[in-house]
Order: sequence, then structure tokens, then C-alpha cells
Amino acid sequence: MHKLTELIRQDMKPALGVTEPGAIAFAVSTARNHTSGPVEKIILHLNSGMYKNAFTCGIPGSSQVGNEYAAALGWIGADPDKGLECLEGITPDQEQQARKMIHEGRVEVIMSEITSRILIKAEAITTQNRAVVTIRDAHTHIVEITENGKVIFENFQNTAVRPDSESDEENLNSKSDQPLQDFSIHDYTLEDLYTYVSTVDPEEISFLNEAFEMNYALAMAGLESEKTTFSRYLLAQNGNQIISEDEQKTAALLCGAAIEARVLGLPQPAMSVTGSGAHGIIATMPLFAAAKVSGYNDETLLRATALSDLICIYIKEYSGKLSAFCGCAIAAGTGMACGLVLLHGGGLIQMKQTINNMASSITGMICDGGNQGCTMKGVMAVDAAWRAAKMALQGIYVFDVHGINGTTPEKTMYNMGKIASPGMIGTEKTIMDILNQKQKEKESRNA
Repeated sequence: MHKLTELIRQDMKPALGVTEPGAIAFAVSTARNHTSGPVEKIILHLNSGMYKNAFTCGIPGSSQVGNEYAAALGWIGADPDKGLECLEGITPDQEQQARKMIHEGRVEVIMSEITSRILIKAEAITTQNRAVVTIRDAHTHIVEITENGKVIFENFQNTAVRPDSESDEENLNSKSDQPLQDFSIHDYTLEDLYTYVSTVDPEEISFLNEAFEMNYALAMAGLESEKTTFSRYLLAQNGNQIISEDEQKTAALLCGAAIEARVLGLPQPAMSVTGSGAHGIIATMPLFAAAKVSGYNDETLLRATALSDLICIYIKEYSGKLSAFCGCAIAAGTGMACGLVLLHGGGLIQMKQTINNMASSITGMICDGGNQGCTMKGVMAVDAAWRAAKMALQGIYVFDVHGINGTTPEKTMYNMGKIASPGMIGTEKTIMDILNQKQKEKESRNA
């Protein structure tokens, strides 16, 4: 199996709801399994991206949102053996228990650092003992577990920097925001990626069909739910057809409905890419929609989707998994746009030009958490990708000399990532200031 095939396989994971609440619940439920007795306090330390993404995000199977409820439900009913799907099967009674925990002040959430590197430190204190679970760099990558201050599990070998040896400044300027691998996707050029997707045995990447099936089912859940609003609008825009004769409108519908279902916490999983369900949706659903509308064959769709995933990963390896820019639209959207070029019969030159068009348009779109705005950003990503690809296929593109475009597509993608990290660290702090002020105003109203 090709290394790039294995990279995609390892990267793609089912996630129930927005990934960050699932990761928080996973950490807390793991800590619970290392304690005994009634809970007295859960203290949660989160990096800014983790804190922000779960701030007003829907919790699967619950009518509640946010970090506190993700933690409380993690303690009450999550199954850590299910990973990012650990909140599956939450009951109304468990939701009531979680509400009681929060109202009694048993859950404390602290934003610990402004960084795009994932950090969750879940401390569970009970009447009998105390356990701490630390996650770094990937949503379920546990690096340390302690019981009563004694380390019982440690695994820092796949972590870029040991948490106990870094300062905030080192963290913000770290070259690698991801777990280390035995190879880097940045060892490859766009031409290498294009050669791979053009020549790989389609059977080797047939597992991508799982992403189509899972994300399409999520989109259907969004269309059937009474909670959604964007989905119904997009359906009307598509002539009240799920699959119309318009590629772009069908893509916006399937993409938007799946993302809206996800951020509202509907109890169906998404197939994530780079640890994000929205990334996985944007990287796959628009291409799936285009194939359904225009009849592109299954093999071409698989190849286009593999390219989409890899370019998304390529940009995210530079930007960090949780940064101040919207990786869903920028990284996954750029990957999807290149996949669209492949579906439409374009080649390497048009893909490079498409990357330039995307870099010069939506780079800089902010991420203010996993929330309803993600749906709008997904629709914007579809619109930008279709225009970027169609223009490039007509030889219309932003020249290399302009803006953040580089002389090669690799340099352009590097520059896109660096806009996020370290470029938008100040933006991240400003977003956090706004969210913290909103939290204070909410607490003041409820006092």
C-alpha cells in the first residue's frame, strides 16, 4: 500500500457531532475510568482552538451546547472505547444529570493557552481519588494519564514537543503542530500528489466510499430535521431537489446540510479529515454531488477525493489543526477545488492556478468556533471552489507575483498555512477576548 494511501486511511475517522466536544467527552470519560466514588469537580484546561470550537457547539443527543456540557456528559455517559463517537446514546436522564452537575458548580473550564496545537487536560476529582488525562496534537492522542499524581501511562513519542518542556512562545512558533510521522506529506510536491491519485489502484482507495455514505447520510439527517434552517433554504435554491441538474447548487446543499446537522449535534457521525468533520464534509460532499449530477465515473470520483483529502492535509500541516483561520473553507475548500479540476478534466497546471485563485480569495476567513456559522462558511467554500476551478480551466488565475502566491504551488500552500500560524495568533486572542466577554455577560444575566 502506498504511503499516501495509508496517510489518508489513518487520517479519516468517524466523528459524532463537532469533533471538539467529542474529544472533551473522550478525555473526561477516560479520566472517570481511572477514578472511583462520586465526582466533586472536573477541571478542564483547553487550548484556545479547542475552547473556541466547542464554545457554542451542539452536543450529540442533547439539547445543550458548549464545553461544560461536553465535559459533564463525558463524565455521566460517554464511552471512551468509542473514541470520537463516545457520546453516542446519551439519554434525557443523563442530560438532566449533566445539567445538575453544572448548576452545582462541579465543572470548571479554563482556556489555558493561545495556540493552534491541540491540548486537553481533563482533571477529575472524586471523593476518593484524582485522575488527570492529557491529550496533545490530535483529538484522541493521549500523552499522559496520572492517578493521584502518579504517572500510570505516558506516550510522548508522537508529540512534536513535550508539554512540560515548552513555553507559550515556543508553542506558538513551533514548526510542527501535528503528531510526528515516519514521513511528511511536505516531502511531496503537487505533481507527486497528482501522479499518485492518477496511478493508484482504485481498489486501494475504495475505502473513500465510506466517507461518501456517512456524510451523505448526515446531510439527509440535516434535511429531515426540524432544527435546521440553512438546509431548507439550500434545498429550495436547488429547486427542491436533492440532486438537481446544477452541480454547484447540489454541492452547496449536500455540504451545507451535513455541516448544519453536525454543528446542531444531530446523532449521526461525519467522516472527519484532519480531525474535523466539517473538513471531511467539504473535502468529499461537493465532489460526490458533482459526480451525481454530471455522471462522472466512480473511479474518477475516488481519485478526485483522494487529491482533495491530501491537499487539505498538506495545508493543515502548516496551519495547525485548530487555528484562527477557517481550515474547513481554506484547506478543505482548496483541496476540493483541485478535486473539481480533476473531475472536469483539468490537469496539473489548472490545479496550480486553482490553488492561486483560492489563496488570493478566501485565505484569512476566521474560525470563531464550531457553530452555525460553519454552515455559511461551507457554502462560501463551495462557491469559491467552483469559481476558482472554472476560472482556472479557462486560464483565468491570479499570477504568482501577486499577494501571498508563491512561485510554486507548494510555496503557495505553505504561505496559506503560515497566515494562520503564526500569522493569526493575534486574531485568535481577539476572538477569545470576544467569547470570554460573551461568557461573562451570560453569567451576569443568569446570576
